[in-house]
Amino acid sequence: MNRDPICMKNDMLKTLYSKQDLETTVARLGREITEDYRGKTPVMVAVLRGAFIFMADLVRAIDIPCTVDFMVVSSYGKGTTSSGSVKIIKDLDTNIEGKDVIIVEDILDSGITLSNLIRVLNQRHPASIRICTLFDKPARHKVDIKVDYNGLEVPDEFIVGYGLDYAEIYRNYPEIAVLKPEVYGD
Repeated sequence: MNRDPICMKNDMLKTLYSKQDLETTVARLGREITEDYRGKTPVMVAVLRGAFIFMADLVRAIDIPCTVDFMVVSSYGKGTTSSGSVKIIKDLDTNIEGKDVIIVEDILDSGITLSNLIRVLNQRHPASIRICTLFDKPARHKVDIKVDYNGLEVPDEFIVGYGLDYAEIYRNYPEIAVLKPEVYGD
């Protein structure tokens, strides 16, 4: 798919959240994490690639020391729904034993990927694991996941922007929008 980036807006059905909505939400999440972790230095673990923009903005909104690390976990491929098969492509560089970990996820969809990731990280004996997700799509949940820091709820539609993609494009779209179905072929 070779789409002209100048015309990304033409591929959007509607905007769900503006840049201002996203900034306000990230600032709120940063304040909540700051308050909960005063006196601690949490390890912020971004799930790439979708969470990279959110993570960058979130850590700047946190007013306590923290460290960052990244994992690449795949369950979508080029599709629009989770395959249920989870593969760790890039693991942490940080030893999290005895540390407070906050998993930073772009979207909680089925919960399968996150559930498997929590299981893997718990085997490394962190002091705690909490979840921070920018978007929650409750209509798609297949497993029960407790989210400690929840940004915004989204409908059961295919969304892109602010790090979220379709076939690795639209991550740089500055808002959250519903992608037109004819773009992804459903």
